[in-house]
Amino acid sequence: MERALRDTLSRQVADPVRLAADPAGLAIRRGRNIQRRRAMAGLALAAVATAGVSAGVAQIGDAPGRHPGQIVVIGDPYPTPRPDGPTSAPLLVLPSGADERPPVDLVLGTALHTPDGNRIDLTVVGVVERAQRISGGWLVVGAPAADGRTLWFVDGENPPQVVLAGVESVALTTDGRQVAWRDGTELFAAGVIGGKALATVRTPIPAEAVPVGFVGDAVVVRLDAPSAGYALWRPGHGEFTPVWNTETSAVYGVLPDGRVVGQVVTGPARRPCLALLDPARKLAPLRTACNLTLTRGGVGQVSPDGRWLVANGQRPGGPTGSALLIDLNRAFDGALAPAPAVAGPPLTTPGRWSEPATLTHAGPRGTLIRIAAPAVAAGGTVDQTTVPSVDGLLLVVGGAG
Repeated sequence: MERALRDTLSRQVADPVRLAADPAGLAIRRGRNIQRRRAMAGLALAAVATAGVSAGVAQIGDAPGRHPGQIVVIGDPYPTPRPDGPTSAPLLVLPSGADERPPVDLVLGTALHTPDGNRIDLTVVGVVERAQRISGGWLVVGAPAADGRTLWFVDGENPPQVVLAGVESVALTTDGRQVAWRDGTELFAAGVIGGKALATVRTPIPAEAVPVGFVGDAVVVRLDAPSAGYALWRPGHGEFTPVWNTETSAVYGVLPDGRVVGQVVTGPARRPCLALLDPARKLAPLRTACNLTLTRGGVGQVSPDGRWLVANGQRPGGPTGSALLIDLNRAFDGALAPAPAVAGPPLTTPGRWSEPATLTHAGPRGTLIRIAAPAVAAGGTVDQTTVPSVDGLLLVVGGAG
């Protein structure tokens, strides 16, 4: 018995009992199964999330007042390192060699210069078509490229930020709080807050129609066609169903009481006349003054207080192709209205009004034109300063006040 017991124990030691499964292998296989199940669960959640986002995008695209494509670009699409913030550099170099700061914000080449001596790099923007002073910075419209125009927000501390990209035309309010643009066959309007376009609304727009400005909250739309004319679209009040005012040939600005200063053409000769237009009646003329020789469809700007208009035209006996300073308080007095004052070379791009009642705009061959309205109306001359610019590009940043 003792020998048999010893033999049994010896066999058990020599040939240990084999387990049904390898513990290490079992643990590895269990871990792989858990990982596989987690991966499958993650894929399922991703599919659900993708479906949800797609549905949300579809709802946004189908909802009224939303653009089906990506219009508002968040973030900087140009990651190339650029200098942050403004730098100090001389701007105007007078013949005496002294440095002089500009009276208003100016774009020289690819840089924005401010009256406090800062220089902000706009290289990423390229050629600037228009710049608008707003609260907290500037809105800058780039010149049209192959993919359209781009609207940028510049705050002077960070690289320029894209607000709109690939649009056909852009119009801004004088305070820069609203923007309208055309993209394809639709017209859009939105508020601008912190460099972003928000609360976008849209409407179909006829071919050859573009937004050119604002009258209050209404967008001024111009039809560039043989039967040219103007109409207003009020965002949020239904689709744009224009009744074109074909007598209106230019819109200069808005008076503090809401009336519009513009130009109408009358008679068989389609002579341009100064006019006060009623925005509540589709820009119908309220009063006209045809004793002025205005450039048909020319550029013009109304002072913020509504007293002065600078528009292109010709004074009787004066030079052709000049800017005229018109006193709007008396322009509609008929034969008693004073003759307009010649105010230097014609306007080619919008300028900026500043106090006291001075319009600054870019003139030919890199000149800076300053029209002090009261002094020029009393017989004074305009101030012209030659600015050393890059490739002759000089642009006065727009805005009022």
